[in-house]
Amino acid sequence: MTRAINMHGRWPLQVLAALLLWLPLLAWAQPRAWLDRDRIALGDTVTLNVESDQGAPDFTPLRTDFDLSGQTSSRQVEWSNGSMQQRNLYGVALTPRRSGALVVPGLQVGGTRTAPLTLQVDAAAVAGPDSNAVAFIETVIDDETPYVQQSVGVVVRLYFASQLASGELVLDTPSGASLQRVGDDRTDVRQVNGRRYNVVERRFLLIPERSGALRLAGARFSGRSAGGFFDDFFGGGDGRMNATGADRTLQVQAQPVQASQPWLPLKSLQLRYTSAPTSARTGEAANVVVEAIADGATRAQFTDLPVPDVGSAAQVFAEPAQYEETFNGSTPRLKITRRYSIVPRQPGPLVVPGPRLPWWDVRAGKAEEARLPDLTLAVVAGTGGTASPAPLPPIDTDAALPGTDGQDSRIAATDPRASGLAERPWPWMGAAIGLALLWVLTLLWGWQRGRRPRAVAPVAGKPAVPTVASGRAGLAELRRTLDGEGFDQVEAQLCAMAGVERIEQVIARLEDAAQRQVLQDLQQARWGGQGDLSALRMRLRGAFRDGPHWSVAAAAADTGLAPLYPTRRT
Repeated sequence: MTRAINMHGRWPLQVLAALLLWLPLLAWAQPRAWLDRDRIALGDTVTLNVESDQGAPDFTPLRTDFDLSGQTSSRQVEWSNGSMQQRNLYGVALTPRRSGALVVPGLQVGGTRTAPLTLQVDAAAVAGPDSNAVAFIETVIDDETPYVQQSVGVVVRLYFASQLASGELVLDTPSGASLQRVGDDRTDVRQVNGRRYNVVERRFLLIPERSGALRLAGARFSGRSAGGFFDDFFGGGDGRMNATGADRTLQVQAQPVQASQPWLPLKSLQLRYTSAPTSARTGEAANVVVEAIADGATRAQFTDLPVPDVGSAAQVFAEPAQYEETFNGSTPRLKITRRYSIVPRQPGPLVVPGPRLPWWDVRAGKAEEARLPDLTLAVVAGTGGTASPAPLPPIDTDAALPGTDGQDSRIAATDPRASGLAERPWPWMGAAIGLALLWVLTLLWGWQRGRRPRAVAPVAGKPAVPTVASGRAGLAELRRTLDGEGFDQVEAQLCAMAGVERIEQVIARLEDAAQRQVLQDLQQARWGGQGDLSALRMRLRGAFRDGPHWSVAAAAADTGLAPLYPTRRT
């Protein structure tokens, strides 16, 4: 009986021994997470390590308070107590998005979760030019008391003393405003406190959307240096390079009640004529070009230059404005150029009102108006086309045939005896042979003429209108112009092919209604701003793919005889 009790008494010891053997394996099955540091400054990066044999962890919960980068993984195999053990190590770089005590949540790994961790994030130390830091950020704002919807230029400059292997510069969009990056980064090299820095300059446009205090968080940079000989040799540093700019607060002013509409807050606005004619002709275009330079504006917010109102005395065709956006220091600058074609209807003085543009001076805090003086054009009657050729003088047959002594000139021209040819037959025979040769050459010329398109005879009072069929070079040049040249060159080519000076004359001489319509639509799009120019180019190519179709009635000469060959339309 005692023996049985002793045997039963050994079972707890055996169970305890088995548990002791399995405890390391149970502990190994539990995933483990840890940070390489538990306290960092805002803008720095910390590495989270996860060790597990149940697969990769899910890092998604970390994105709430951290930016993730540099994910890594490795695998190790060990032999312990005669058994193989495999472990996987996963790492990820965490960049905090705010300061304070942040909780790194537990991560799901297979069927278990890691324990949560705590990370203390201190406010970033802002380094300046006097700190002699390896990297620092400088922020320049062109106006710290802007108005609502005013374009504010923001320039962020990153200074770094080492060569960069990688890096990221971030400027967050503040609440209550829009922020957009403008242009490409600029690079430079500068000396600051006796130290040589590489400089990267990035430009932004900030547009406040409501009045009140507007906080612009400092720009942040995180990167790694390429390292140098001394760093590699002595093992100095881990290659990390971080910098944070100072926060800025703007006091945004509301739109003044007395401000004119449309609301245009600017630092300055200048207008000038780049082309201002003093004379013109009826039916012909006189070009007026106006240029505006606005400091503190973008293309999206600037109103278009107005079209002058000349009443019924002339027609005004305004081309679409051309814009050029640049920076003047840290201030955005916009240059606008617009061309107006003025076609007078009657002779006499024509007054073209100068443009006027109201705006708000943000520096002086008052309403202003930019204006140009009126233009007075001395208009004379236009030519209306080329001059008619002078008529040929009548032929005096008596003077052309001297020595007839008052005889009938028709007899003198046809009677051999009257001219003395009967007494000298050889000249007469030579003339007959010459006439026969001329007749043969005429037949050959007529045969060749029938094989190629006939040129249109000139109309009295108008120059001859050439056709595309008169040479392949003209059609090829027209197609090349339609494919790659501007609309000015297209009109010039059509005028040259028609032998006229203005596109209106080309339209009048075209027989094809589709060709006339597309040229009229082109005029409206160019001068009146109506229509899509890219779509019009496609229509021009289709309408003139085989050249202009000239009007036969306008181009053919009235000779009173039936045409020798049938008329062909080109």
